[in-house]
Amino acid sequence: MAWNEGGGGDKDPWSSRGDKGPPDLDEAFKKLQRQLSGIFGGGGGGGTPGKGFSAGMAGIALVIAGIVYGLLGIYQIDVQERGVVYRFGKVLDTEVQQGLHWNPPLIDVVQKENVTQVNSHRHQALMLTEDENIVEVSMTVQYVISSATDYQVNVENPTTSLQQATESALRHVVGSSTMDAVITDGRADIALEVQERLQSYLDRYGTGILVIKVNIDESAPPSQVRDAFDDVVKAREDEQRYINDASAYAESIVPTARGEAQKQLEQANAYRDQVVARATGEASRFEKLLTEYQLAREVTRDRLYIDAMESVFANSSKILIDVAGGNNLMYLPLDKLAQAGAFVAAQNSQESIRSITDAVVRELDNRTAGGRPRDNR
Repeated sequence: MAWNEGGGGDKDPWSSRGDKGPPDLDEAFKKLQRQLSGIFGGGGGGGTPGKGFSAGMAGIALVIAGIVYGLLGIYQIDVQERGVVYRFGKVLDTEVQQGLHWNPPLIDVVQKENVTQVNSHRHQALMLTEDENIVEVSMTVQYVISSATDYQVNVENPTTSLQQATESALRHVVGSSTMDAVITDGRADIALEVQERLQSYLDRYGTGILVIKVNIDESAPPSQVRDAFDDVVKAREDEQRYINDASAYAESIVPTARGEAQKQLEQANAYRDQVVARATGEASRFEKLLTEYQLAREVTRDRLYIDAMESVFANSSKILIDVAGGNNLMYLPLDKLAQAGAFVAAQNSQESIRSITDAVVRELDNRTAGGRPRDNR
C-alpha cells in the first residue's frame, strides 16, 4: 500500500507519530516563505511558495544593487591631482579638488590629471640663422598642467601640440638671430625669448599647459664643419685673452704714470715756492743792507767784502798767504795734504793741528826776518 493510502485517507502517514516523528519540511518552508514575504512587502500566506520567494529575492537584489551602486560612485582626488567630470559626455565647468567625492556611476565619468608634476619635453633640430648659417640646437622644455579641463578638452593631443609649438617658437627665434649669438653668449636670451613665444602659442591654443623653464642644452654647428668652427672659437678666445692682458697692463701702467706725473708736479711746485721764497728773502735782505749802507757806507762795504771773501775761500782747497815785505805769496796745497795718509790721520788730533800752525808761523817769521819789506797795499 502506498504511503498516502490506507486508513488515514489523504493524511500523511507520518502524522500518526505525533511529536516523536521528524519535522514537517513543507510546513517549515512555508513559515520561512511567510517571514520573507512580510519583510519585503510580499503578499499573505495564501500565495504560492514560488512566487513569494521570487519577490523576496528581487527585493534583496535591489538593496544589494543600490549599495553597490553607491559604493562605486565614491572616489578620491589626491593633493597633486584635479578631476574633470563628464556628465553624459558633457564637461562640467568646475574641476574637482582634493578629497573624497561621490558621483553617480554610469552618469558621471571623472578623469584625473596631475597638476603639480613637472614634465619634460626634449627637442632637437637643425635650423637656419639670420646670417644664413646652419646650427644644431638641442633644448628641454619643462612644463606643468595649469588647467586639467583645458588639457583634456581643448586639444586632441596636448603633447603633440606642445611639440609643434616648440618647433615653431624655436625656429622663429633662431631665424631672427645670428650664429654667434646662438652658439656663444646669446643662448640665455634665446631661451627666454623661446619660452615667452612658446607660452603665447600654448595659451592661444588653450592647451592648459604652463611652461616653467626652457633650457638650451647645446647649440653648435653641424658635425661636418664643427672643427672649423672650433678653430674660430679658439681664435675669439685668444683675442679676448689678449684684450684682457692689455687691459690689465694698462690698468697697472696708467696709475703709475699718473703718480709719477703728480710727483713731478709737486716737485716743480716745491722748487717754485723755494725759489720764490729765496728771492723774496734776498730782496728783503738787500733792502735791509741798503738801509745800513746808507747809514755807514765804509763799514758796510768792508763787511760785505769780508763776507764775500770768506764765502769764496771757504770752498777753496788752496790757501794763499801774503808775506810781509814783498809781493810773494805763500801757497799751501791743503788738498794735496788732505790726500796724504799722515794728514788724514792727524786731522782729528789737536796737537797735530797745533804743530802745523807753529810750523807755518815760524816759516812766516823766518821770511819776515830775511829783510823783505811787506806790501801794505
